[in-house]
Amino acid sequence: MRIGVISDSHDHLTYLRRAVDALNDYQVELVLHAGDYVAPFVVNELARLACRLQGIFGNNDGERLGLFKRLTEIGHVQVQPLFLELEGCRLAMVHEPEPVEAFAQSGLYEVVIYGHTHKVDIRAVGNCLVLNPGEVCGWLTGKPTCALLELPARTVQLIELG
Repeated sequence: MRIGVISDSHDHLTYLRRAVDALNDYQVELVLHAGDYVAPFVVNELARLACRLQGIFGNNDGERLGLFKRLTEIGHVQVQPLFLELEGCRLAMVHEPEPVEAFAQSGLYEVVIYGHTHKVDIRAVGNCLVLNPGEVCGWLTGKPTCALLELPARTVQLIELG
């Protein structure tokens, strides 16, 4: 299963558009968003996804009611954490990094996804893959990115959007 992983889009419509186009080109079956959409108008771009979106709210998602209403038209959004089982792999997704190590070391998850730091993080913690796809917006690092996650193999390909 090919999954698109994005985080921290922060209203940057140009790079979000590029992320959606890239993920559609890769024919992903699901997109996971690790938070910080920021404003409901970003859903106009996310609605162009050729697959379902599942996500969590981040710390900068102030207008949660508007975001919830718009995002539930194209998928699912909730407060963190989000737990899923896909292709026999148990995934945990949070926005902030504080619980990441505990989730990864627990032995309960094969994949832990997070955002918030705006920095790419792809590493193994024991048998768990930890993934931060970096920032779609490119505001802090100057390197807008998203990721492709293949399950059950747990391989990751970083996609540069700039």
